[in-house]
Amino acid sequence: MQNLKDSKVFVAGHSGMVGSALVRALKGAGVTDLVLADIDTLDLTDQRATEEFFAAHKPDHVVLAAARVGGIQANNTYPADFIQINLSIELNVIHSAFRHGVKHLLFLGSSCIYPKLAAQPMTESSLLTGLLEPTNEPYAIAKIAGIKLCESYRRQHGCDFRSVMPTNLFGSHDNFDLQSSHVIPALIAKFHQAKVDGADEVVVWGTGKPRREFLHVDDLAQACLHVLSMDEDAYWGVVDPRCSHVNIGVGEDVSIAELATLVAEVTGFKGRIVYDTSKPDGTPRKLLDVGLLSKLGWKASIPLRDGLERAYQWYRENVTTHSG
Repeated sequence: MQNLKDSKVFVAGHSGMVGSALVRALKGAGVTDLVLADIDTLDLTDQRATEEFFAAHKPDHVVLAAARVGGIQANNTYPADFIQINLSIELNVIHSAFRHGVKHLLFLGSSCIYPKLAAQPMTESSLLTGLLEPTNEPYAIAKIAGIKLCESYRRQHGCDFRSVMPTNLFGSHDNFDLQSSHVIPALIAKFHQAKVDGADEVVVWGTGKPRREFLHVDDLAQACLHVLSMDEDAYWGVVDPRCSHVNIGVGEDVSIAELATLVAEVTGFKGRIVYDTSKPDGTPRKLLDVGLLSKLGWKASIPLRDGLERAYQWYRENVTTHSG
């Protein structure tokens, strides 16, 4: 394993949920030379600005966590934004990393890269074997392009650029805006507000039947550090350069109905849960095969309920003034 303590590490997207978890993990691992820049300082969709930033700071390692993200509603409403912004970020950061001799780059994608009807659990080799889920196709195509950029720069230039594909994430610094959030923060916000208002019921989108896998963002951060720190021979001795991304997940899933019941318990909501079947379900099931991750020597450690309790505590302390 490489020691990152004496290295300069640029975390692109450090203020988001994933980026902030990565910063906490890096600091916890003793990394002190962190390069951070918010969007007011650096617009990663600006090619010249990104190039000048790399020239000025010359990071040894890069973790590319910056992205435009959102749930089903946001993806349906802003498809052009999701593909254009994410493609721009990936092209600019990955090419600048190559031009300025970055030793290692870690690109973070998403499990939505896999076909809608991929065999479950989804292995890395199922990429590009079928049609994508239409509701997030533009975002997924951008993330697939990021993987292929990393593979292509390794193939043509020998760059040690690696990719990880996290499952559905949640935790502190999540987006709790009901207009653009993913399922767990949306449920936490809905159930909390219903409890505070004394409501009799909470409406959940869809049938409740789809199954999803959830990983706490602090677990993801630890997995990223593990992958980033692996020696080149050890990593590429396990990972196929022709299909180089690694699934990051827990290897278990729950139905949306089971999740809603669990969130209701964690938030203390006692009313009914009603399912709006006129709303889309999305992909029927999304479960990652984490066999390759296991071969690399890492396993998730935060149980779902524990993670939900942490997320709800963070929400109460940082998002709402209600302590309920």
